[in-house]
Amino acid sequence: MKDPLYLILTAVLALNVVTFIVYGVDKLKAKKHWWRIPEATLLLLAALGGSIGAWAGMKVWHHKTQHLKFKYGVPAIFILQVLLLLYFFFK
Repeated sequence: MKDPLYLILTAVLALNVVTFIVYGVDKLKAKKHWWRIPEATLLLLAALGGSIGAWAGMKVWHHKTQHLKFKYGVPAIFILQVLLLLYFFFK
């Protein structure tokens, strides 16, 4: 049986990869004027643990970089996630 920490890290890594891809897909949809992925979904992916993938997607795809809730919200979510990790780690 795998170590629980290994499973958690694997899940977080997978979520960040998926989030990064979803941001890229939404950018493509924006360029093609296709149906878009809701902003709430993009932010939810970041809040569920995909904040690094969301930030990377914003930078690589140049997507949602001017929207204030993304420009400041995604880094804020990341900082909150780091603080929560530190709290539980050093508790």
